[in-house]
Amino acid sequence: MNIHTPEIDRKPSREEAAEALALLRKWAGKAHDDEIADLDPALVGLASDAGLTPYPSLRRAYPEDFDADTAYKATLPDLQNGPSSLIKGANRSIQHVGISNFRLPIRYRTRDNGDLTLETSVTGTVSLDADKKGINMSRIMRSFYAHADKTFSFGVIEAALDDYKADLGSFDARISMAFRFPMKLESLRSGLSGYQYYDIALELIETNGVRRKIMHLDYVYSSTCPCSLELSEHARRERGQLATPHSQRSVARISVELTGKSCLWFEDMVEMCRAAVPTETQVMVKREDEQAFAELNAANPIFVEDAARLFAEGCQRDGRIGDYRVVASHQESLHSHDAVSVLTEGETFAAQSLDPKLFSTLFHVG
Repeated sequence: MNIHTPEIDRKPSREEAAEALALLRKWAGKAHDDEIADLDPALVGLASDAGLTPYPSLRRAYPEDFDADTAYKATLPDLQNGPSSLIKGANRSIQHVGISNFRLPIRYRTRDNGDLTLETSVTGTVSLDADKKGINMSRIMRSFYAHADKTFSFGVIEAALDDYKADLGSFDARISMAFRFPMKLESLRSGLSGYQYYDIALELIETNGVRRKIMHLDYVYSSTCPCSLELSEHARRERGQLATPHSQRSVARISVELTGKSCLWFEDMVEMCRAAVPTETQVMVKREDEQAFAELNAANPIFVEDAARLFAEGCQRDGRIGDYRVVASHQESLHSHDAVSVLTEGETFAAQSLDPKLFSTLFHVG
């Protein structure tokens, strides 16, 4: 039961309110702005170095009928394009600034199946001079929407790069488009087929007025350890002991610079990888296919070093490919760690340092 005494219900006098206000101002004068705002944002004006300004009464309803006309938009602040005096930190140029994982549908020409429209993740960056505060990120997105319906793959990239490089006044620019490309894969013996999806990225880089086109492909395959295969056969032969070699799902990321006038189709890249390492993981499998896959692995045992060199051999044979890089990861079933290799050709992919998380990006989730 609540009991209200006359003292509690009594309205404080003006003198008491003045004393309370003086005490509150004294506390506000020594407290941090965050402390004051945490107690009540309306008290910020009580700080000793601020005048007693009433907290504004703002409308809370969304103004659906408000029209942001040209005159109004001209009054909007634009800090990203502000003067160099607003720059924070070191007075240095920035090599890459832009957006990552902006998604939209893009049309792609294919060698075998006509045109495809695929959901695409776009990363677009430009260089930024030391005396510029920042860039308008939305211009990159607007450039893509302006061209996505008009052309295909690299054509979209080139048109968008021309637009936003000019709009943003930058010297260097880079755009990449990542997507999953479907191809029919036939089973080894049963006659079934299903769609295999390949992670592909197209990249256009302009540095010092020179443009390079690059294609990246993740190829997923099974790798049987040659050493484990020989040891298993030794146990069978010498001791009549059943043993199985270890094999594992493996991933190679093949990155190639596109040169010459002939088109290197997505299908061509996949077929080059299949020819180099034919033990690609399967889609549709019956018992006869599973047995065939075991036989195929036994016929093609490879270390991670072998995989890198086999893929490199395929790149070297193709006149449409200039510089290239092979990053292979065999995610072993024997060890708790992976076996990895990196092989590069040419200056485009040469690097003294590797991204510490490079190999962790090669895990394939089915």
